[in-house]
This record gives sequence, structure tokens and C-alpha cells, in this order.
Amino acid sequence: MSSQPNRMLRGPNVMRVVWLPGSDRLEGTCHCGARHVAEDPVTLWDWLLAHPVGHADALPRPPEPTREVAHA
Repeated sequence: MSSQPNRMLRGPNVMRVVWLPGSDRLEGTCHCGARHVAEDPVTLWDWLLAHPVGHADALPRPPEPTREVAHA
């Protein structure tokens, strides 16, 4: 079994679902930074895929990293 959390890629956006040990709950993290906890995986994925509906508590998205280009 992989130690990496389950991820769903939608273009440049990553959504993550992790199990909260010691419980029957899952925590979903949207690409916008919003988090939601649910016991039902279908409910959690519906919330993630409904972005931005219900994501008012999201943190501002960090700026995209820039790459330095070395010129020879």
C-alpha cells in the first residue's frame, strides 16, 4: 500500500482525501485550500467537485512558483 494520500488531478489543481486515523472520518482538501470533514466518501467528493460552492472558508491560494531561467 502506498503512503501517499489519494489524489485526483484536474488540470493544475490537486484535491486530496485522507483518512483521519482513529475515526471513520475523511478529510478533503480542495485545490483552493478549503477543508471539509465527512464520514461518507460520496458526500466529501461531491463537496470537492462542487468548487467553489461551499468553499467560503478557503484560504487564498498561494502564488504559483516562478522558475529562474539560466542563460548561458
